[in-house]
Amino acid sequence: MSAIITGEAVVLELRPASFAARSLGSAIDVLVTVVLAVGAIFVMGAVPGLLDGAAARAVVLVTLVGIVVALPVAVETVSRGKSVGKLVMGLRIVRDDGGSIRFRQALVRGLLAVFEIYMSLGSVAFLVCLFNDKSKRLGDMMAGTYAIRDRAPKYQPLQVHTMPALAPWAQLADIGRLPDPLARRISVFLRQGARMAESSRSSMGLALADEAAAFVAPLPPAGTPPEMFLATLISERRDREFARLTAGEAQAAQLRIRLNAHGVGSK
Repeated sequence: MSAIITGEAVVLELRPASFAARSLGSAIDVLVTVVLAVGAIFVMGAVPGLLDGAAARAVVLVTLVGIVVALPVAVETVSRGKSVGKLVMGLRIVRDDGGSIRFRQALVRGLLAVFEIYMSLGSVAFLVCLFNDKSKRLGDMMAGTYAIRDRAPKYQPLQVHTMPALAPWAQLADIGRLPDPLARRISVFLRQGARMAESSRSSMGLALADEAAAFVAPLPPAGTPPEMFLATLISERRDREFARLTAGEAQAAQLRIRLNAHGVGSK
């Protein structure tokens, strides 16, 4: 994942497209282009006699240039880095600084695509992308662009709650010393535990519960399943942190009101 720092000091995390996704998206684009070119030639061939030989060849050449170069450039410019293949694969072309591409970048990419994709049958683009950390092809290097994943999996917040059987213990337990790195590891385990093998899930849950027990007092009732203990621990920690932040914001709001009232009354 690459990080871009904007002029407002905001860090943007952009996920470069993988080599496989980029290759498949390009293959779809090439297939669409070939189908359009063959269709255009077939339509022109079905209407003979309208043009002489030289004019017909000129029309065919202009049509092919329009389909191979002008059409992809126009589509990428209007859609800000999209194409049929990229839309299917959930990709987008962006500038190296993370911004949307413009006509200049799309034109450079489109012109070089004639050489590195069509004239070399994709071999140049394949080799350049293969040995590049962002899967850039030659056109991307010249234009200052690269492909990112435009459809990242939607983040789902961790859904945990205090188990009713452990509610009395949770109200009295001191969990303030639980380190943040350990809490994050427990959260990852609770999020991904359902996809783990049962043996691995049990052993990891027990190990995390033993590690967390050193920072909790008193310990939960004897016989509490490790995963139940961990879920209750994270739920209670989240609720307490939320309550603390809410109380802090309320106190700050009251202080602002008093200061404003004092300022108005002193005038």
